[in-house]
Amino acid sequence: MNVTILPGGISGGLSAIPSKSHVHRLLICAALSDRETFLVCAETDAEDIRATIDCLTALGAAVERREGGFAVTPLNIGALPDGEVILPCMESGSTLRFMLPVVCALGVRGVFHMKGRLPERPLAPLDAVLESRGIRLWRDAPDVLCCEGRLTPGDYRLRGDISSQYITGLLLALPLLDGSSRLTVTEPIESSDYIAMTLEAAEAFGQKTGVRQTPGETRYDIEGTGAFTGPDRLAAEGDWSNSAFWLCAGAMPGGDIRLRGLRKDSRQGDREVCAILARMGAEVNWLDGGDTLHIKEGRLHGTEIDARAIPDLGPVLAAVAAAAAGTSVIRNASRLRLKESDRLLATARTLTALGADVTETEDSLVINGRPHLSGGTVDSFGDHRIAMMAAIASAACTGPVTISGAQAVNKSYPAFWNDLAALGKDVWVEA
Repeated sequence: MNVTILPGGISGGLSAIPSKSHVHRLLICAALSDRETFLVCAETDAEDIRATIDCLTALGAAVERREGGFAVTPLNIGALPDGEVILPCMESGSTLRFMLPVVCALGVRGVFHMKGRLPERPLAPLDAVLESRGIRLWRDAPDVLCCEGRLTPGDYRLRGDISSQYITGLLLALPLLDGSSRLTVTEPIESSDYIAMTLEAAEAFGQKTGVRQTPGETRYDIEGTGAFTGPDRLAAEGDWSNSAFWLCAGAMPGGDIRLRGLRKDSRQGDREVCAILARMGAEVNWLDGGDTLHIKEGRLHGTEIDARAIPDLGPVLAAVAAAAAGTSVIRNASRLRLKESDRLLATARTLTALGADVTETEDSLVINGRPHLSGGTVDSFGDHRIAMMAAIASAACTGPVTISGAQAVNKSYPAFWNDLAALGKDVWVEA
């Protein structure tokens, strides 16, 4: 699918979509709970969320879309499926990294089917940790990962500078065991806010995890309770990661965005976008008692951005930097190479094709801002965040922007092109 966007700023109001990160965690906890839970959640057809739902359904849970959210009937831990269970992860790294430890804790023989770049994305050192605790892992094909065995309780250890998703997977899995465990994570810890989100979700489902910080590491003491415990009803947060595209649009030339449904005190690390945009010169204000976030065009200037804890913000902040006066540097961004695309390469090539001055290094982007970009034709690289970044960059372009492979947004935000049009942009879709 190709999408063409005409020049001009992006302005108006809309509501944040549900947080993909939060919904993944709530769905898994609810499916491992001892009672039905209703998750209050706005309509979402994100492919990543569908992947997690399909995996949970394969294990015996029932997830029904009802008005206002999802009704989740938990799986029966005492009567799990016999034989192989096919687990369709699609391209969702979160689904694979969260569900693999859970399936191992349940003792199910799992067959994870992967698509896109997911088979190439790393699982080390999580795989070695699982294999040291009673699990056999192997590949039936490059895109099929199999596991058998059951995790044993005890001491687990992970490096914290690889992926917080590995830690989340174990924090969701270890409570299912029949004994207590300790997970020790060495510092520095990547994306620690998302670990805090996991602990918050688990606590809402009755799991209290002891956290102790000592020099050089953090210890998580986890009681093996066999399952999570209620609540009957819980609400998903708005998504800071996808909302960041609209907030950055508000900071771009002609921008003026009012966004509802975000928690100011969220555990989502990408809330840092507000502080970065304000530092670059955008007008950032909370309105209506904190219910609405207002971002408006300002006199943008370059800045330095440490992407270590906020890698998903890298592409769209690069688009803002391309329209800001002076030089911006996005550092510590090597993890962007391991996403749905090599996002350092994809961001640099896409913005350069649109007329920006971007230099890619091993783990950073250097962007020399220009008064305007030219526009042009670019590819999404099969990556939802690259497609959306190009759309936001169109606000600084003097000519149209055409994005091929624009259907990549379905991974996290299927309604993106409709919402962009609702904000007054001329959007032409060619199937």
